[in-house]
Amino acid sequence: METRRLPVEVITYILSFLPIADRKEASLVNHTWYFAAQDSLRQENILYNIPATSASLAAIESLARRRVSCVSLTSLDSSTVSRDVIQAVSCHLGPHLQSLCLRGSSLPETAFVHLLLACPCLSALDLTGCNSLFMSGTLLSKPETISQARGALTNLQDLNLAGLRYLSDLSFNRLTGCAPHLARLSLARCHLTFEFDPYRGSSNYNSSALLSFRNLLRFLKERASSLRALDLSGTSITSPAMRSLVQVEGLRLRELVLQNCRDLSNEAIGLLCTHQPHLTVLDLTGCSELSDRAALTVSAGLRALRSLGLGKLQRLTDGGFLGIAELRSLQRLDLSECSLVSGSELVKVCSTPELRPSLASLSFAFCSLLRVSAPIPAIGRRGRALPFGPIPLHLQLGRQALPHRGSLLHRALFGIAQCSSLASHSFPSPPQDSSVLSLARSLSPSLRVLDLSSCVSITNVSIQAISSHLPRLTVLRLAWCKELTDWGLLDVEEPREERHHRRENLEQDPKVLSDSAWNESQKRHRASLQALKQLQELDLMACSKLTDSSITKVIRFPALRRLSLGLLPEITDASLVAVARGCQSLEQLSMSHCGKLTDKGFLEAASSLRRLQHLVISGCSQLTRQTKLCAASLFLPPPHQQARPHQLLPEHTGLRFTRSSPPTTTLWEPAPLDSSKVTRGAFTRRGGQCSNKSL
Repeated sequence: METRRLPVEVITYILSFLPIADRKEASLVNHTWYFAAQDSLRQENILYNIPATSASLAAIESLARRRVSCVSLTSLDSSTVSRDVIQAVSCHLGPHLQSLCLRGSSLPETAFVHLLLACPCLSALDLTGCNSLFMSGTLLSKPETISQARGALTNLQDLNLAGLRYLSDLSFNRLTGCAPHLARLSLARCHLTFEFDPYRGSSNYNSSALLSFRNLLRFLKERASSLRALDLSGTSITSPAMRSLVQVEGLRLRELVLQNCRDLSNEAIGLLCTHQPHLTVLDLTGCSELSDRAALTVSAGLRALRSLGLGKLQRLTDGGFLGIAELRSLQRLDLSECSLVSGSELVKVCSTPELRPSLASLSFAFCSLLRVSAPIPAIGRRGRALPFGPIPLHLQLGRQALPHRGSLLHRALFGIAQCSSLASHSFPSPPQDSSVLSLARSLSPSLRVLDLSSCVSITNVSIQAISSHLPRLTVLRLAWCKELTDWGLLDVEEPREERHHRRENLEQDPKVLSDSAWNESQKRHRASLQALKQLQELDLMACSKLTDSSITKVIRFPALRRLSLGLLPEITDASLVAVARGCQSLEQLSMSHCGKLTDKGFLEAASSLRRLQHLVISGCSQLTRQTKLCAASLFLPPPHQQARPHQLLPEHTGLRFTRSSPPTTTLWEPAPLDSSKVTRGAFTRRGGQCSNKSL
């Protein structure tokens, strides 16, 4: 059967299995495939980011023909251009708009009300940081406006009011009163008052000066039957307030986010687990007063939990995971920046198939704890005992606590390799390596996201275990793991003399891997990092011992979209060209502070990076204006895409271009890689034009 005769529904179903960038290419086949590609995008509720510029007006009309339902309006203010954009969205997109995001906008109240009333089907509204709407306190103050807003917001289920400094009880009551079916509410970083009671027993909670917990409690009692998700991150909620909240009659929360609520205690978490046992999502990141007791309480009381965030809990240790086996439905676990967690208890649980949770995402980022698992005898270079006796059992060696070269402790740790009497003795691997090895073997059927950023004790053993046992990974973050070398990425056994030499000379670079060693490893069919065929994001930032030897041979992932190779001083143009040819689906690439990259490499790689949308090349000192011109030509639309001026063609992850003469604007701009803090010199594609962002 010819493909042009296939029904649109069949083509839409086939395209749904492809990444968005591939659907963009498929939309260029013919009109049938174009509409099928748009249908598949619409089914996924792709968010369209529309800036408040005059160039967006024609694009909005094109979006209306495809009945786009999710829109984010940025940079709105009181200017004429913003009013024109709001008018166009209200007229063309409003009748079928389901999700509207106005994050950080400064639009006037009249413009907001006009836009709101034009969207009768809204189910999600994001007003994060829209302080100008609530500054005067007169939003929705007119009775006729309130009645109209009730009709427009009758289907609203998700309301985000995070970061509003001027939100008061009065404006909160007016807005939520127009949305009778709210299921999700966010008041993150709002100035909620918990201790002060401005009403003194009165039931008229309509203060125009502050937002009180007493009024929020009244709202929860009224909406207990429908509210399922609540976000109070960044507020000063106390234990008594938590007691009152979780004991609201009829309240059955499914999601609760309490990030950076520093006044919460272990007792408050105990009350939460007792009265809200049906929670599936709980985020306690940054609640600094919590300890192992809170983690054990969560494991015992929230059996249906699927996502658990325990990051930045400095009092949390491995003892808090003794009951983790009770969370059989757990899919996401965040332990980032828990400096006392080494993962030993999690390894024990995952080693038993009957107790193992079905984790799909696991983060150990910034968990740099390293414990020596057995007493190491204090032996000098010639096998003589050193005067200070054995090294302590639990010697902690963080990033900034390595022994000074030449000191007694340094000789104790690294002089063992020189002892002929211990030549055949093997000491256990560092626990983080053994933890990664055990977790890799146990979680291979389910794990998709693994974050080990800044785990400075991670070595080649870990990366080899990941390559061998986690072939289904889609996201792997290894930024700042400075002990990783070419040998680990290629899964080539490091020569013993090289390993001993590197242990004694910590500050020296590793020996460059030869082609003969690589060819020999290929004959043994050992799994390198290239075994992760489904990888879509890879972060190797600041793994400074990596060179062209591994990058050119391993970084070949057809589905890779985001790659960070910043702060790798040894890679050259050869790595850039190899990455461009082996990862032609790249959308975001960071190669900041790679001092050996030149204009020649970018000129050669440009032809293979046709899907690239964000490029970070800050700190590459050898690049000149020629590379900027090359990047500008790279971000221009291909000629075959300019042939259809009437179409709004889809790019990857929601990027849209209007093909007119001259080209107009981009309706979506991707964010930079998380690991790249510096964005000077970052190029971003803008609807056929190139913009150079600089700080």
